[in-house]
Amino acid sequence: MSDAAPADGTPGGVGGPGLLRAEGEKASITFRRLLHHPIEDVWEAITDPDQIAEWFLARTRREDSRGGRIEMDLPNGIRATGRVLDWDPPRCYEYEWNLPTGPNSPDGETSVVRWELSPAEGGTLLVVTHRKLSRPAAEIFVRGFPTLLDRLAAHLAGAPMPDPPWARAT
Repeated sequence: MSDAAPADGTPGGVGGPGLLRAEGEKASITFRRLLHHPIEDVWEAITDPDQIAEWFLARTRREDSRGGRIEMDLPNGIRATGRVLDWDPPRCYEYEWNLPTGPNSPDGETSVVRWELSPAEGGTLLVVTHRKLSRPAAEIFVRGFPTLLDRLAAHLAGAPMPDPPWARAT
């Protein structure tokens, strides 16, 4: 059995590509995946700093409560910071994703990431929404995030993980 549901081809559909919605200068992306694991296992994989380091390749420090601080050190040397906006184990985890200014983001980036989990036949339905992104950032994330979700599914299954998008030769 595959760890993630086959893609239905619909942007934002279960297993499909991400759905990008743009309104003016801001945009959001949404992904849905059926993971064949109990909700508690998926929750641990998306919130436990040791597990995040394996599949997301980010060093994470976080306070497990609404209003708590979060910091993620990414492999490219960038640090994302913010506050935990929603913490409802094992159903919902939402946090700010604030990036500093840089060559690809002269104004920085201030956005929100939301992970929603619900029991589903055969496992857990995961819905990830990243909103309030600049449109250029959303266009990059909508292409790279599927590999991160593939890495999450492989991590949960104990299978080899695909290379992250930034490690691929262009």
